[in-house]
Amino acid sequence: MVAVAFNGPSFAERLVDFLDVAEVRRLAHPDDLEAVFRLRYDAYVREGAIPRDFSRRFTDAFDRQSNVWIFGVYLDGVLASSIRVHVASPENSSAPATAVFPDILMPEIDKGRTIVDPTRFVADEHLARQNPELPYATVRLGLVASEHFKADIGLATVRAEHRAFYKRLFGLEPLGQPRDYPNLAKPICLMGINYPEARTRILERYPYLRSTAEEREMLFGQAPSAPVTPIGAVVGNGPSIGADARA
Repeated sequence: MVAVAFNGPSFAERLVDFLDVAEVRRLAHPDDLEAVFRLRYDAYVREGAIPRDFSRRFTDAFDRQSNVWIFGVYLDGVLASSIRVHVASPENSSAPATAVFPDILMPEIDKGRTIVDPTRFVADEHLARQNPELPYATVRLGLVASEHFKADIGLATVRAEHRAFYKRLFGLEPLGQPRDYPNLAKPICLMGINYPEARTRILERYPYLRSTAEEREMLFGQAPSAPVTPIGAVVGNGPSIGADARA
């Protein structure tokens, strides 16, 4: 009798399946944003990044800028994770990273370059444990934005212990030394990549991180303040570099 080993689906295959069932929503309604701010608070307190507060919510002025998109990833209608994305350019250079690392990033803006700065990546503790694909599906939105806006530079602002993940997955390199970050107890590292140069390499290695033009238009085609229409994630063209779940 010959034993036959059963090989289950690969992680890449599971991620493609996960993207089919996860629902990505661009959020603007106050109730939806409040749920994100509460999810952030729980995640940051759990990691010791912020002190406990009676309000049990975590937000800042960057959430109210005109060049920010805030997303929620939902599983069976439940908010599982969130990330926000700033697009900094000569028209509007305001973003968390340009505020903390102006000496590094503002010269790039002055040259006319566009920078995608994803931050505030957080996830529900239990749903993330049950769904290891969740972080990948969430940070993917950073380079969906990079693809849509034809970014020159993609960033990740992360704690030192998370740099290896972003270097391994996306090839991001440190840009300077860690610095104090607004409202967070621990220093944050700036990592970056030349998106046009890295794009082909990342897509060839991780094709499951691609997005379609339709998905990019649904997520980023309207101004952040426009009415929000929930959509399901569509697998297809553009990888993602996002800030780690604590930045």
